[in-house]
Amino acid sequence: MLASSKDDENVVRGSSDQVVELRSVSKLYGDAAAVSSISLNARRGELLCLLGPSGCGKTTTLRMVAGFVEPSSGSVYINNIDMTHQPPYRRDTGMVFQSYALFPHMTVAQNIAFGLENLRWPRERRTKRVAEMLKLIELPHLADRLPRQLSGGQQQRIALARALAMGPAVLLLDEPFSNLDAQLRVRMREELQEVVRSVNVTTLFVTHDQEEALAMSDRIVVMNAGKVEQIGTPGEIYETPATPFVAKFIGWCSLLKGVVSAEGVFTSAAGLRIKADWSPGPGTVVIRPEHVKLSTGGSAGQAHQARVLHSHYSGGATRVVLDINGEQLTMQERFPFGHHPKPGDLLGITINTNDIRLISANEGQS
Repeated sequence: MLASSKDDENVVRGSSDQVVELRSVSKLYGDAAAVSSISLNARRGELLCLLGPSGCGKTTTLRMVAGFVEPSSGSVYINNIDMTHQPPYRRDTGMVFQSYALFPHMTVAQNIAFGLENLRWPRERRTKRVAEMLKLIELPHLADRLPRQLSGGQQQRIALARALAMGPAVLLLDEPFSNLDAQLRVRMREELQEVVRSVNVTTLFVTHDQEEALAMSDRIVVMNAGKVEQIGTPGEIYETPATPFVAKFIGWCSLLKGVVSAEGVFTSAAGLRIKADWSPGPGTVVIRPEHVKLSTGGSAGQAHQARVLHSHYSGGATRVVLDINGEQLTMQERFPFGHHPKPGDLLGITINTNDIRLISANEGQS
């Protein structure tokens, strides 16, 4: 299983299913901690995402696994072998860089074969392996082209093939789709997911794109300011965020601070009251757009009158920012064409209290 620095005792030691493990790893630059005592592991064949805002330490963590950055303290294990002080070429990893880092003077086939030549594979074996990789990424017809003759998506796939050619135990991806446009990014992440699944390679990838993380990952490591905030499946991260930071960073939501009374009624700082089955005490309620619905005759939930503050049409739905008793909530609905709400309009809405999440004051501490 995965564990954060808050829960080191839960890290599984020596598991045969465990390919990568970081044990209390930190990286300091002077007095500044880029990564602060994090512990996590990745299972065999797993797609594990390091997710967080710029500067949170996710790329530094990936580079410590790769061997390009040496930890200030802690240990890095790959296949239960301590690799903390080993150079990159001894770690049995393959890396796809954000810029792809293809050699411009080499053909596609030569780029894929580069690492195999360094390992002194015989020519016949290299040729066969390159052909296998080109078939895997469905680009055998581009073997003789130079990188400048390829599209961004094709370059990305060639970089992936080069990383996989040596059959690494761990594939490392640093923001692999950041150079692609939105539609190509979606298509490429589906293709990459299919490729890594087909070869069953343990994959760690870095992104700041929450949608990308939710769509691709088996588990997500949410990082903030060099620390792990939460580790879990996409569903766990989204539905049961452990901290207000995780709730706010993953998807749209409103965070309401307040107190739950002995009767189970939450009262926000602005006075919005929500009754649910929660334990008494201070906390933060997480309300996502799907928890807020237009009132209809059969609507389930607690009814409120809301005033429209903003309305943002995005094609498939309209995101509406509402004022309810002094608190701002967001609702996402599909309105009839020409009937989108305008600022100042009053709407009857219901809040589904069965699905919203309360983060107690103790849970929210990091």
